[in-house]
Formats: sequence, C-alpha cells, structure tokens
Amino acid sequence: MQTSIHTSAKQVGRLFVFEGSDGVGKSTISEKVAEHLRRKGFDVLLLSFPGKEPKSLGELVYKIHHDRHKYGIEKISAASLQALHIAAHIDCIENRIRPAIRASKTIILDRYWWSTMAYGLALGIPKSILDAMVDLERTVWGTLLPEKLFLVTRHEPFRAELDNQSWARICSAYQGLYEGERGKYPVTVIENSKPLNRMVNDVIRTITNGRPNKRGSVFLQSTIDPFDVKPTIFIPSNQWLPTKSTEVFDTYWRFAAERQSIFFKRLKGEMPPWTRDQILQSYKFTNAYRASDRVSQYLIRHVIYKGDYSPDEVFFRIILFKTFNKIETWELLLRRFGQITWQEFDLKAYEKALTEARSARLSIYSGAYIMPSGGKSFGHSAKHSNHLRLLQKMMKDNLPSKICDADSMQSVFDLLRSYPMIGDFLAYQYATDINYSELTDFSEMSFVVPGPGARDGLQKCFSNSGGYSEVDLIRLVADRQEDEFKRLGLNFQDLWGRRLQLIDCQNLFCEVDKYARVAHPEVIGISGRNRIKQKFRGLEKRIQFFYPPKWSINKKVSDTMARASGTKK
Repeated sequence: MQTSIHTSAKQVGRLFVFEGSDGVGKSTISEKVAEHLRRKGFDVLLLSFPGKEPKSLGELVYKIHHDRHKYGIEKISAASLQALHIAAHIDCIENRIRPAIRASKTIILDRYWWSTMAYGLALGIPKSILDAMVDLERTVWGTLLPEKLFLVTRHEPFRAELDNQSWARICSAYQGLYEGERGKYPVTVIENSKPLNRMVNDVIRTITNGRPNKRGSVFLQSTIDPFDVKPTIFIPSNQWLPTKSTEVFDTYWRFAAERQSIFFKRLKGEMPPWTRDQILQSYKFTNAYRASDRVSQYLIRHVIYKGDYSPDEVFFRIILFKTFNKIETWELLLRRFGQITWQEFDLKAYEKALTEARSARLSIYSGAYIMPSGGKSFGHSAKHSNHLRLLQKMMKDNLPSKICDADSMQSVFDLLRSYPMIGDFLAYQYATDINYSELTDFSEMSFVVPGPGARDGLQKCFSNSGGYSEVDLIRLVADRQEDEFKRLGLNFQDLWGRRLQLIDCQNLFCEVDKYARVAHPEVIGISGRNRIKQKFRGLEKRIQFFYPPKWSINKKVSDTMARASGTKK
C-alpha cells in the first residue's frame, strides 16, 4: 500500500500545473498567467521542472541535460537522465513547493511528472522502469495534487527545428497520460491556436473562479466549467476516437453548409428555390449563425442599437424584448407607448396593454422556447404579469451594472440564472443576447450551455460519447469545423470571416435533430419526437443584415448586398 510522506494537515496554498510537449507555447502561457495573477493581487510562485533556480539541484540537472560535455560526461543513458529529473523534482517539491503551499502561495508549475513519462516513453524507455521512477515522485507528492492541470497542445510545434516524428510520439504519450489521469484531478486542454491574451484570460478565469484573491474579492462560481475541453490534437482527422458517430454526424455538416448557402442566396436576392434539398424546401429551420435569424436581427438593429445606450436602458430593452421574443409584441408596445424606456416604464400600463392584446386573441409570446409562468414566484395568474415583475426586480437589483462588471460570460450566466423562472438554457440565451450589445464583450467561444434540442441532436450524432460531456462535444465540433467540412468536400461560406461559434454549433445540433426526424427517422433522440411542426412559407421580407459593430463585419455585409443589388440591375 502506498503511503504519503511529508504531507501537511492543512494545505492552504494552491497548485496549478502546465504541461505539454516542447514547442507548444506552454512556458509562455504559464509565465503570462503568473504575471496576470500577480497583478490581481495573488502571491504567486512560478516554478519549473527540472528547475532553473540558481544553486538548485534542478539547475544542475537542466545544465547536464543540455550540455553534459561541460561536466565531463561523455554519454548518459535515457533512463538515467530521467532519473536525474525525478531527483530534481523531489528536491523542488520538498524545498520549494511544500513550504510555499504552507505559506498560502499560488504555485504555477511548468511541467510535472507527466513530462518524465511522456519523454521517457518517446525515447523508448520501458514503461516498467518509468513507472518505478514516477511512483517514487508520486509518493513524495502524497496527497498534494494539482487543483488544475492545463495540458497545452498544438497541431504543429512553433519551433521548426523539432523532429516531427519524435514530436508526434511525445504528443501520443501525452494523450495516454491524459486518458489515465483526468479522473484523478481536473485536467483542462488548451489548444494553442488562439491569440495569447485570449487563452491567458480563459486560464485566469478558471483559476480565479470562486476563490478569493489577496484583496479579498470573491469570484462567482458555477458548476459549469466554461473552459473544460478535452483534447482535439490527438483525435485523427478521419475519426472521432474514442467517440462513435452515426450517419447523422455527417448530416450535421451537410445541413450547416446547405443552410448557409441558402442564407447567402436569399441575401443576394436570388429567386427560389434556393436548394434542391426537399426537407429544407418544405420545413422551417433557423440559420447556421444564430445572429442571422430574423428575430436576432431585429433585436440587434432595432432594440439594442436603437435608443438610449446607457446600460440600464440597453439591458431593459433586451430583456423586455427577449421575454416575449416576438417582433409583433415589441411593435405593439411601441405603438402604445411611443418609446420603450426603463425611465418611463409603468408596470401597470404595460400589463394592461398586454392583457388587452391577449383578450383580442393575439399571441404575445414566441414559440421558440417556453417561458415558465412564474405564478409561484410573483403570484399572478397571467404569465406576462409575472414576467414584467421579474424584469422590474432585475432593474431594481441593479443587475445591469453587475453584468457590466462581470469578468466572464459564465459570470453573466450565473447572475441571470439566480433569478426565478430563468433556467440554464434561458440564462445562456439571454447572456448571448446581452453580449451582442456593448454591455459585455466576451468571446462566444468561451462558454456554452446545450439546450434540450441540442441534447437530442448530440444523441443522434453520437452513438457513444466516448466519455465526453455534451459541452465537450460541442467544443470539439466548433474547434474542428474546418477539418470536417474539408473531410466531406463541403464549401462552407462562413459569416464574412467569422467562424461558427459555440452558440451556433449548439443551435445546429438542435436543428439537425429536427432535420433528422425526416432524413433519418430510424435514429431516435432523447425526446422521441418524430415530426417537424413548422412548414417553410418564405413570406418574410428581405432583411437588411446588421451585426454587432464590434464584430467588424458590417462593411463587408453592406458591400456584399450592394454588389448583389448592382448585379440585379
């Protein structure tokens, strides 16, 4: 039985580890994270294995590793070199890491015992020998485990001088370590293909989530980890091991490409039919990009970016519109009150206007998603009466200001989720709509919450999830979209340079669930639904598309539409 030694009764510090092969940018990321944490007031100790601290065993091992001839060593075996690394690790654990943990420091550690194993396996050292070495180090670690291990990956190394075959073997070894260790402590994979600041900010949000810093400020915590993504670099381009996909998975990509093709044909004013796909001709589906849908377009152009831009007013307009999610209801209120503002909001007057609309047998809610009635929370029999009071409560709670101060999209989600009648999916939809405005500016690749329809779509696309969560699968799909379109020979037209975001991939799973009810009726989802309710009528007016200005695509949109109009003339 393994016993732990030198463990403290109370570990009050924190340990975060960065791992990965040479050339993936691991050290750069860990250094930047340490720098940002210090600026936030954390007492940070940045260390590396084997170590470069002056006059340490780690420094000596590092020098021997990189210039053994300087120390009179003509030849050193791969196994003995890894044993030296283990000795340096143990020295650092006992002389630097444990004292720092007791002193309540936050430790950022560049490399872990994973490196000894990964590089040892790539060098051909028998696993039995490596296991013996690593067992000694793990005994010294005892019960002290990383609070989070960040595994940094890339599709190819930054350093051109690295041997591709050797590098691939090391990456493969890391894959095996990931599979074996991820259940013992949290492991998060960072695919280093995004801007450095974005990746560092994601890591900082993960580290600071729910924990106090030196100044005592506490960050919101949620059970959903927006950065918990499994590796993409290790999944071969022609298969999604260890998952098992169905034929609906290929349909997912074909649907996305064809639906986007229809979008561009309609935008350019082409006459129908815009597709040969009989299902797409017959039934109504949302666009590949959520922001391109009619209601989202109206929200962005006529609600968010029309009127007073103060946070209170923008938030009030967004939530009021999205509560009903129906253009006709918004325009009814505009006709009644002239302008819609929080400053002039009269709950009784709005309640009366909507009650009269219902009495006239007008539908005031969209069927896109179901809003709970809220009778238990606010005590009114009329659904809209409770929803207006919910909005009023949000405003009186100063929620717009809190959202402006939020440090992540997940924090916005948590704030919204704390209110009655707002579940996970609705909070995520609202957070996305708010992020179209200037109130927040978070990447749509930072957070996702799958809705019921998306879960059905995922069930139909994957007969075996391979242990990945629904969030993991959506992230993998978003990360690998170009590879999948290429694999199927599909020409996907993105949104003027904007890739499909997590919200879009989530929506597409919902739409392919509906599409598959006709195209693949034998594949059953969670809900068991087997027909599509809404028929396509094609009666909508041509939209003058307008996207959040911060996306910097509106000039491209207008140019495309102008060229299309010129061609028609």
